[in-house]
Amino acid sequence: MSHYNPPFEIHVHGQVLLRPGIDFAQLQEALRPLWKYAGARSLADGAASYYEEEPGIQYDARERTLQICWTVCGDEDFRQSLDDMCMSLNELAEQGAAIEVTFYDTEFDEDEAPEDAESRDDFLMLFVGPTPAAIMQVQRDLLVQDVVDLMERHFDGSELGGVVAEIDKLFSQRFDALVNSLEIGKPPRGGNPGGSHGGGGRRPRHLH
Repeated sequence: MSHYNPPFEIHVHGQVLLRPGIDFAQLQEALRPLWKYAGARSLADGAASYYEEEPGIQYDARERTLQICWTVCGDEDFRQSLDDMCMSLNELAEQGAAIEVTFYDTEFDEDEAPEDAESRDDFLMLFVGPTPAAIMQVQRDLLVQDVVDLMERHFDGSELGGVVAEIDKLFSQRFDALVNSLEIGKPPRGGNPGGSHGGGGRRPRHLH
């Protein structure tokens, strides 16, 4: 009987502000795709990360925040669990939020791999929120921050107002197109504007 070794360690990281009145049972159901994938029977059972030093999945009822810093061993099929989770969290979120997901290739050894070999590491940004506008606001804020951080190496921040205005114009056009195409029921998904897939250096884990 062969033993299956998951090819990835998958790290999920983000914080979501929940609407008032959301209880633990609703959150547990929304996060079912994650803890079920980990082989747990409940959120409490599956909240712990594969790495003990990571906080895992935490819910602060007083602050109404869901904090995720959680790793699970798995395969590409975990992407479907992520999609299902995001659809459920849209119903619970008070405002837009970004969730980072990193796939670490467990079979790739940087020290022993040939120089031209590339890992299958992958990184993606997922977005949740109560409305497409809330999701786009988060996407806009992240993109502005990335662009400003990059351009401030060459220009003073006070010179970048025009660049930010152009980014805002692009997002306004995207939102108008979304409304006009009647796709409001399908929240936009976005990738990492400055990221790469494989081969671009391994993404470091979050440190706490």
